[in-house]
Amino acid sequence: MSTEAATRARAIRAARGAEPFDLLLAGGTVVDVATGELRAADLGLVGGLIASVHSPGARRDAAETHDLSGRFLSPGFVDSHLHFESSFMAPADYAGVVVPHGTTTAVWDPHELANVLGVPGVRWAVDASRDLPLRVLVAAPSCVPSAPGLEVAGAEIGPAEMAEMLSWPEVAGVAEVMDMAGVLAGSPRMSGIVGAGMAAGKNVNGHGRDLAGADLQAYVAAGVTSDHEITSGEDLLNKLRAGLTVELRGSHDYVLPGAVAAIRSLPAFPATLVVCTDDVFPDELVNKGGLRDTLARLVGHGLAPIEVLRMATLNAALRLKRDDIGLLAPGRRAEIAVLSDLPGMVVERVYVGGRLVARNGALLEPLPRDLSDAPRDTVHLAPQPPEAFALRPHGVTEGTARLPVVGGARVVRWAEAEVSVRGGVAAIPPGHALIAILHRHGRRDPGPMVCLADGWGEPRGAVATTVSHDNHNLLVIGRDPADMAAAANALITCGGGMAVAAGGRATAVLPLPIAGLLAETPPAETAAAFATLRAAADAVMDWAPPLRVFRGVTGISLACNPGPHPTDLGITDGGTGEVRDPAAPLAA
Repeated sequence: MSTEAATRARAIRAARGAEPFDLLLAGGTVVDVATGELRAADLGLVGGLIASVHSPGARRDAAETHDLSGRFLSPGFVDSHLHFESSFMAPADYAGVVVPHGTTTAVWDPHELANVLGVPGVRWAVDASRDLPLRVLVAAPSCVPSAPGLEVAGAEIGPAEMAEMLSWPEVAGVAEVMDMAGVLAGSPRMSGIVGAGMAAGKNVNGHGRDLAGADLQAYVAAGVTSDHEITSGEDLLNKLRAGLTVELRGSHDYVLPGAVAAIRSLPAFPATLVVCTDDVFPDELVNKGGLRDTLARLVGHGLAPIEVLRMATLNAALRLKRDDIGLLAPGRRAEIAVLSDLPGMVVERVYVGGRLVARNGALLEPLPRDLSDAPRDTVHLAPQPPEAFALRPHGVTEGTARLPVVGGARVVRWAEAEVSVRGGVAAIPPGHALIAILHRHGRRDPGPMVCLADGWGEPRGAVATTVSHDNHNLLVIGRDPADMAAAANALITCGGGMAVAAGGRATAVLPLPIAGLLAETPPAETAAAFATLRAAADAVMDWAPPLRVFRGVTGISLACNPGPHPTDLGITDGGTGEVRDPAAPLAA
């Protein structure tokens, strides 16, 4: 008999009173996300299973009893879509932060790693996620690159590679399908990738940014079954009505009030509504606990606590086709978040595998940190001189030129600007900045692609990063070429990360030497270093939330989305497939 079968056999006997429980959780109130009830009940655990949920005090026979009087017991939280890379943390470090705050299952799309390293990066992600108190379900990256023909990433993944990854038992489905244009056009590559997911019987997850009407219908008809790119309450309703599972994300807080109002307008709470974090910076993750914070904010915006927990538990389990998690019920995994404050989603204890693993926001036992096999040395660039960051209009040495502009920051638009040219170099107009992209993967010319942008004000320094979605080339925003070179060279020296420069020198550097995306330092140190870097960025950039925020620095190069985005190939538009040379003067 297998270990699993033996444990289940013991659970059957314990449920009938034929033998004692290993652990009895007594005195608490169960949050029943199936019925919507809050009811007093005790839980009897055997090994890693719940054997019985029964009336308070009905059983006292257990090897150990924990008194949870006055506490609420919820299934462990499921984060339905996220990128560990956005928190700059390897799996063990990420687990060490979020498990104490109730997250026990995470669906990780490692497409940042894949865009740098290809399938070997996904293999490392799978291997690094083993033997953790956090169940990590890896989604196979579908868009490497995210926008073929508009950018050059570090690798390419097609239908054959997708089929290989889907054959791995740790892979739960196809990660967010970002090449919307390819899906709508029926490209062989995207048809093959989506088809591989359907043939494997695994979820095909979506990225339906700005899709509506006929294009939304076509995207869903192709086989995509979820979306987290929600921009408004109406967008949420349209996608629910199209049959998508909506992964409402916490990284866009300004969207949540409208989303909650739309949900409350419905006659019934949707079973196809789940919740995710998507992208969380390390200081926010350490300070707020990840998904727990998203749940608390949703309650604050007007959803009932039990509805919010249903999104993060039962609905998520249904989406994952998992009937072993998502409920506090006999036969389910003993993964339990114990809350001291239900509306505030304050997690006091966490049980995983039938054992108490965390209390008061901390793991009871530290996780091993072995990053010796992590991929490094992925920034294939030589140091850059300041003159490499000058904008030089083609064919104009003296006079004026009209150039294309990346208009806006978080919400982008095509724009134009007239510049004066002296000695072949364009003067940056008032209210504008430069964005430069340097290909760092060694697959094409690494020379900076420099363009004008009008959504970033007038930087008093420069910000650089190798975390630039989703090609993860080296991106620099600034006005002074000397500052831009200083920020870029700091990252070239340390193997990637984030840097701020002013006065021609680097003022803050956050090294991310693992694939240019992940830190080697423990979470608290990474969070503190990032907070320092963000403060340095605040000193050289002016933000205007929600449209111009620090997060936009990493997202402005997301070429699969509609509108102008800077890449190593030029200014590109994921909606039209257009590629413009940023230094080519426009016709009058």
